[in-house]
Amino acid sequence: MEAGQVETLVKVDTLVNEQAVADAKRESRVSASVPFRRDLGFWAILLACFIATLLTAVEFTSIGTALPVIVDELGGGQFVWVGSAYTLGSSALLPFTGGISQILGRRPVMLVALALFALGSAVAGAAHTMNMLIVGRTFQGLGAGALTSMSQIIIADMIPLRERGSYNGLMALAWAIGGGTGPLIGGALAEHGQWRWLFYLNLPICGIDAILVIVFLRLRTPGGALRDKLRSMDWVGNMLITSSTTSVVIALTWGGVVYSWQSARVLVPLVLGLIGLAAFVVYEMKFVPEGVTALMVPPERTAFSGYTQNFLMGIVLATIAYWVPVYFQACKEASPIAAGVDSFALSYTISPMSVITGVLIQKTQRYRPFMWVGWVFMIVGVALLCTLGADSSRGSALGYQILAGIGIGIVYIAAYFPVMGATDVKQSTPALAFFTFLRNFALVWGVTLGGAVLQNQLKHNLPPAYLAKFPQGADLAFAAIPSIPTLPEPLKSEVRKAFADALRVVWEVLAGVTGVGIISSLFMKHYTLHTMVDEDFGRKEKHHSVDADSTLKVEHE
Repeated sequence: MEAGQVETLVKVDTLVNEQAVADAKRESRVSASVPFRRDLGFWAILLACFIATLLTAVEFTSIGTALPVIVDELGGGQFVWVGSAYTLGSSALLPFTGGISQILGRRPVMLVALALFALGSAVAGAAHTMNMLIVGRTFQGLGAGALTSMSQIIIADMIPLRERGSYNGLMALAWAIGGGTGPLIGGALAEHGQWRWLFYLNLPICGIDAILVIVFLRLRTPGGALRDKLRSMDWVGNMLITSSTTSVVIALTWGGVVYSWQSARVLVPLVLGLIGLAAFVVYEMKFVPEGVTALMVPPERTAFSGYTQNFLMGIVLATIAYWVPVYFQACKEASPIAAGVDSFALSYTISPMSVITGVLIQKTQRYRPFMWVGWVFMIVGVALLCTLGADSSRGSALGYQILAGIGIGIVYIAAYFPVMGATDVKQSTPALAFFTFLRNFALVWGVTLGGAVLQNQLKHNLPPAYLAKFPQGADLAFAAIPSIPTLPEPLKSEVRKAFADALRVVWEVLAGVTGVGIISSLFMKHYTLHTMVDEDFGRKEKHHSVDADSTLKVEHE
């Protein structure tokens, strides 16, 4: 045998052995069992995450039913920014929270997030101008994004993926309870002229949560010099994604409301933002080997599919949750409280379905079938929403929300598992930060894109004489709603029909989003849900664990 052939055989044999070792490591990671104690400290930490998730959900959903009253009191033309400022703040710095929590630890970041949320609540509650309210909502959003991300990261620190389904279901339950009660709370307080308490009530709750974090949240933080840790941060990537996200949201918020879509003030930030997001992906793949987006490219198409479905589901969730109350207030002349109650059909369908899905995934160790079923329910529910008219029965609107809510609840939980199943346990923190960022960024698109479509449609559908009563740049949805019950016929019917027709276009856009969602779900592979946690960030209390490399060594011996 020639020397070249021998060298080739050696290389092939080496590659085969390396692949066998990699497969064995993965198998050992799957079979290694990491027990965790469900003691008082564990449940207290879980409660802190539950409260944090509840707070963020209430603030996201409550503003919609309260905003017509707030607008009437504060005035101003930038109404759409009240919702967008919160979602922008909750997305812009979110990827940064994962990296900084790797450096400083989970507890300091959680406490800073609570402080920002409380500060924003105090400023918003004390607001006497629309600009001051928007500033407060921005600070709230910054805190909310970090709280959402840190809650997911902390759960991953404590609980192996194989057993995480039911606990993620509890976090989804917190979101659903907050999302369900938010419109009712916002509507009730606004209707009684006490909308400021919508923000002030957050302050004692933040204090209680901070106490739980200080007393019980004791997780490990890897050692090393702070200077070296700071140098390891992906500063360029964080700068790119923060600036790009901000630019896109500004364009979506202004488009068709403050300026026309053809305006340079809309097109320039939109194009720059999208270019920046593309540059972020390229930079992460080419220059940051351990970057988050490295998890999205082939052969990990499963993670990419999970990220995509998570983003699209967030758009569906935000659009329905934020704009369905407008249908009830505009077309059914519902009060803010009644519109909040009518939103229960969505929120309290998402809630049980999320819990049930989490438990079933944990028991079956399968996630793909659930996601396919979830998208089918979403498509059917959204398609039926497209049939709603101004005179459709309230029961129809509630039933269609239920169908969509079943699908959202399933995918809300299930989309987590293709991402985490395809991700190495050491990369779980950046993966979860990016996963949460995409979901929160999707909420921005749901609120602002839905608002932009609605605004543009109302400009074309509302009677010209009625439309002329509103100043240029006014948010027509929230500015017009308070006056609808007092309008004479046939003007009232014309305005109600204009709202129904405008919202139908919103639902039609959403139907296209759900179609893309089910197509993206076809690219998932099945991954066995592993039983490992990242030992660098586990609870400080001593516990038994199994090291994957040690298991590998024993197996080979």
